[in-house]
Amino acid sequence: MPTDRSVTDSSAGARNASGTDQTALKAAKKPRRLPRRRLKESDVNVVNQPMLKKALGGTIVGNTMEWYDVGVFGYLITIMGPVFLPESDPTTQTLFLLGTFAATFIARPLGGVIFGWMGDKMGRQKILAATLMLMAASTFAIGLLPGYAQIGLWAAVLLVLLKIVQGFSTGGEYAGATTFVSEYAPDKRRGFFASFLDMGSYLGFALGAALVSALQLTLGQAAMEEWGWRIPFLVAGPLGLIAIYFRSRIEESPQFQATLDAQEDIAKSAAASDEAATKGPVGIVKAYWRSIIVAMILVAAANTAGYALTSYMPTYLTESKGYDEVHGTLLTIPVLVVMSLCIPLTGKLSDRIGRRPVLWIGAISTIALAVPAFLLIGIGDVWSTLAGLALIAFPVTFYVANLASALPAQFPTSSRYGAMGIAYNFSVAIFGGTTPFIVAALISATGNDMMPAYYLMGTSLVGAVAIYFLKESAQRPLPGSMPSVDTRAEAKELVATQDENPLIDLDELPFEAQDIQDSVAADKPGAGKVPASV
Repeated sequence: MPTDRSVTDSSAGARNASGTDQTALKAAKKPRRLPRRRLKESDVNVVNQPMLKKALGGTIVGNTMEWYDVGVFGYLITIMGPVFLPESDPTTQTLFLLGTFAATFIARPLGGVIFGWMGDKMGRQKILAATLMLMAASTFAIGLLPGYAQIGLWAAVLLVLLKIVQGFSTGGEYAGATTFVSEYAPDKRRGFFASFLDMGSYLGFALGAALVSALQLTLGQAAMEEWGWRIPFLVAGPLGLIAIYFRSRIEESPQFQATLDAQEDIAKSAAASDEAATKGPVGIVKAYWRSIIVAMILVAAANTAGYALTSYMPTYLTESKGYDEVHGTLLTIPVLVVMSLCIPLTGKLSDRIGRRPVLWIGAISTIALAVPAFLLIGIGDVWSTLAGLALIAFPVTFYVANLASALPAQFPTSSRYGAMGIAYNFSVAIFGGTTPFIVAALISATGNDMMPAYYLMGTSLVGAVAIYFLKESAQRPLPGSMPSVDTRAEAKELVATQDENPLIDLDELPFEAQDIQDSVAADKPGAGKVPASV
């Protein structure tokens, strides 16, 4: 027996010496997980309310300006056709301008990738100011363009180029604005605050529609085609300067500022670094491709309905339903205003019952209401048209109000702007912005005025499936960030109930990053605490 034991010991020693013990090797290869510590009150970010209001106001003003610029072009399509292609028939003119509108969205992915990457490196506030300046300048330049009568087809070429510049700048706007507000807002009210962005967007559309309608009523069709169409674009100049002033006064989001302050120290910790952010857009796609695909499908479903209501409906009412240009625009205004005012309500609802249930309401109601909506519009009376537009606006209210808070919460702080820029803008380019062109082409090819309803139903059916795979984020901390609350009392309660709180997963909180940032802050003279963010 002693001999047998010596053989056993010898064999064990040989395995250890030769390094063939696979269990030991696997254990050695596993990354060491730092022990989790408890959540402390100092870890929780208490939102600075005045700063939040300033950031929200500056972002909304800029977002409203951006979508005023986008919306004005949609409302002037039937008027600008004779200016740039006077020798073509009305159908060709409309298709050209709808195609030009779609070209805006083709440039958005490039803008989303570039501005998103820069926003994750340089900061959200700087990039948002830059996108707004570029947007206002290109819109103002459209108002100065010569027409076909002056330079022939070059007028149409220059129009397309300026719209592409608009699309490039807009590519960084929505992704940055949603990221910015989501990082400022407290966890329990993120849906409510983020929904104000889309309220501003649709108010911007309504503002553009109101201005175009007022000009049509006062100037008449002939004057509008001759020079009146320029006014809404030229107004973008002074409006843009005002919006830029407000946006330049807001400060960087607290969570991202914390990342900038401790970037070098965090990068030294393997547990705290986000490798995807250091590899640029390609690394982001590789790391978060599942979340990006889900986000793209949801953006496609929501924006198909949204752009059908805003950018295509005035053209549809004029070209397919016999309304004149004035009424085709005027009828959308009250619907847009009421819908805009309701958007914060659905955002607040998502804070209470969750993002996914509210998004499901948007998808299912689109499928159920699309056909009745277009049947009502087809009756041709003002009351029925308004009722049909309201049925389209109903699901849009549930859709768009919650994408602004649901989608940024799918990605960590250091990659959030870049991931949102990719997911949102590629989807909008393929599905959202092309909706007016696709629907008009489908109607032209089939002669069926119900094609818009079928198209909306199809995109929302796919969107309903995608919602199932969406990670619920209501009332939860953003990935890579510590919890964010409204008051110090709420922070104390959160710490006291952390073990039984289903909305807090201690394993997912960036404790290591927080410890590094606290250490860095302690070494700086007069430095105060900053919220954790990775």
